[in-house]
Amino acid sequence: MPSDLDPHFTSPADRQRQSQWRAGRFSFANDLKAPVVVMGIVNMTPDSFSDGGALLNDAFDPQAAVSRALQMIENGADIVDVGGESTRPGAAPVGADLEIARVIPVISALAKAGHCVSVDTKKPAVMRAAITAGASVVNDVFALRAEGAMAICAEHDVGVVLMHMQGEPATMQVLPRYNNVLLEVTEFLKQRIAACERAGIASDRIAIDPGFGFGKTMEHNVELTQHLHQLAALGYPLLAGWSRKGTLGTLTGQKLAKDRVSASVAAALACVARGARIVRVHDVRETVDALKVWSVMGVEL
Repeated sequence: MPSDLDPHFTSPADRQRQSQWRAGRFSFANDLKAPVVVMGIVNMTPDSFSDGGALLNDAFDPQAAVSRALQMIENGADIVDVGGESTRPGAAPVGADLEIARVIPVISALAKAGHCVSVDTKKPAVMRAAITAGASVVNDVFALRAEGAMAICAEHDVGVVLMHMQGEPATMQVLPRYNNVLLEVTEFLKQRIAACERAGIASDRIAIDPGFGFGKTMEHNVELTQHLHQLAALGYPLLAGWSRKGTLGTLTGQKLAKDRVSASVAAALACVARGARIVRVHDVRETVDALKVWSVMGVEL
């Protein structure tokens, strides 16, 4: 395993930490002493691993999703991440039109109410529709690799989250392999950062995500978490998305995603301790409460 001083884990320009992350008219401090940004998850999908179908019914009433999102904001969420296509292991893709129909009413209502909304998508058509509807963040598990995705984000003053994923959701958990998971994830993210900056996306609009559970075994996920500070050293805001994931079920014996809340909070704190500045969670109130106590107790980050 490379050491903390390995030159692979400094940014190409040995840059200083970005002081902020800009997302439309919103701005979040990228400072280890600043409050951690909490991103609440709203899945508009019938097959999400954690809450599939909870917000969909035969009538498809987006107001249920808006209500859930507003409750998350009341509980302390800074951003609400709205997705219309499941990215769980084995998930089948859906068409852009259906994805747009699922997410746009929710994004529009929340944005009009003045809240910071993220769209969780890898499709350029959905990105454009979501930005038009008021989304301030594009959170892409495919790291803007789809044709046209970078250009759309470069045209608008949105924040972007670049995530590492090995393979596709339908196949990503079929024997994922790495020679060195930390090095390979880091190099991938550095390459995507460079590509986005060349395309005209300002560096202070870029955040990164190692992609826990996306083409990674339990051992890969744990290793990445243990060395997360080396990814944080790149200087870009680092998002951690451990919430309710299968590795936590393996570690705790909790088979149901809804029973992994305490494990999710523990994993989020472990990532914050290693430099994560954004945590993407289903359970906002529990996470916010834990972060408040963490901060008051004076834990060194």
